[in-house]
Amino acid sequence: MNRTPLSLTRRLEERLKNDSFRKLSLTETEGIDFYSNDYLGLSRDNDFQKGLFEELKEKLDSLTSSTGSRLISGNTSVMEETEKFIADKHQVEAALLFGSGYDANLALLGCIPTYRSTVIVDEFVHRSIHDGCQLSMAKKWKFKHNDLYDLEKKLNKAKGEVFVVVESLYSMDGDFAPLKELVILCDRYNAYLIVDEAHAIGVYGLGVLNEYNLQNAVFATTVTYGKAMGVHGAAILGSAVLKEMLINFGSSFIYSTAPPSSMALSIRYSYSYLENNDFRMNCLSDVIAYYQKCFSSFFPCTSSAIQIIDLEYLQEITILLDKIKGARVKCVLIKAPTVSLGSERFRICLHAHNNKNEIDVLLKLMLEHRKEGLI
Repeated sequence: MNRTPLSLTRRLEERLKNDSFRKLSLTETEGIDFYSNDYLGLSRDNDFQKGLFEELKEKLDSLTSSTGSRLISGNTSVMEETEKFIADKHQVEAALLFGSGYDANLALLGCIPTYRSTVIVDEFVHRSIHDGCQLSMAKKWKFKHNDLYDLEKKLNKAKGEVFVVVESLYSMDGDFAPLKELVILCDRYNAYLIVDEAHAIGVYGLGVLNEYNLQNAVFATTVTYGKAMGVHGAAILGSAVLKEMLINFGSSFIYSTAPPSSMALSIRYSYSYLENNDFRMNCLSDVIAYYQKCFSSFFPCTSSAIQIIDLEYLQEITILLDKIKGARVKCVLIKAPTVSLGSERFRICLHAHNNKNEIDVLLKLMLEHRKEGLI
């Protein structure tokens, strides 16, 4: 007897029909990397990896499971010391560690707003933020991307406690939120600003908020360590009251097995390593500048490590994909439902380890299939 509901098969068939079917493939180690979030190249840096291994070997007796949730048997002095270390680094009152940024946003948006609250999110925020809002049962409104006028119209209508949620650097568009203006606007309407710094931390030191000295002007910040920081995990930064709320009401914190102490030590090591090796950020800045120099005459460019080439600028996409694969260039074609229909694009991630020749190869491929007269 077939125990698989027919609806599952139908939904998968619909994905195949719409050319949006997802499947796993093994990560290739060879080729030109324009697709990973390893912006500073720490995952391939021998000095970083060797130093991290020595740090773990010296300070940990075991790399095994933490045995339970942090509220039962999974809390350690290493975790608590690391949270204090992170809070001190970011000059905030408290930090709470999570196994991933997704878990962190589920906890934050799932337990802080209530059904009496209004959450106003930028239309381009990460899926984890939307999923967290569903858990809270708060009213959720979207405002047009980076549009302060549209946000203010919604702030005027919002009821109850109001939370505004943005990313400092948008992962699918490569542009920045107007954080200074957002802080002023939220203060004017007594709204609580939440900022996800997943793609900014490490690339911009401690994140864009710290660059602007705004880390204590917002209600909460999410930072993740599996991208530019080269390790794993995430943290929510904010007040001591916020931390206590997350410990008491954050489902993904309460009911998850605690991350191992090795994660916490790895995070501390990454902060210290980048503090003493800021040349990697300078290398990435040089790569971004060279990309802009080469591409800006033909395609719109951002000022970040995330570059976008909309499909409206290209033709013969299937042939282009084959050529990209043949050249062993690794960049991702982002399709619906990850982005909305009609906004499909190539997402180009730049790294400190990319070189001029690699960017030249990418430009040649794109120019061969560029439509004329669009910019």
